[in-house]
Amino acid sequence: MSITPEELKSYSTFEAVRNRPEDQLKMDILEAEAYVQKKIAKPLNEYLPLPDKLKLALLKVGQFFALVNGDESIVKGYKSEKIGDYSYTLGDGSALSMPDVSSLLEDFAPEDDGKNKGFFMRMRPL
Repeated sequence: MSITPEELKSYSTFEAVRNRPEDQLKMDILEAEAYVQKKIAKPLNEYLPLPDKLKLALLKVGQFFALVNGDESIVKGYKSEKIGDYSYTLGDGSALSMPDVSSLLEDFAPEDDGKNKGFFMRMRPL
């Protein structure tokens, strides 16, 4: 595991994350690792010790998964909910969104070698 449940609890300001059981936080971290690993297309263990940008990206995504997985109102479709001192309202069809960590991961993303550009097709009317 690249980050620990204790690190995630220490990072988060949300009581829902801080009070989440350690076993569940481990699963949230596992989801965050899978998400980040897919974005960088390399195993995280190649970056040990973790660079600060990768660690912050994992903490942000891990916190998101802990909030989503620990909040049954999202699953039930409630329109508003209060978590500690933080409250949010979901409009019809909207949902909490994944934090944008692309700027944190751009240094670790695979280089574009230009081989998989696809093709260019030009069409004209007959």
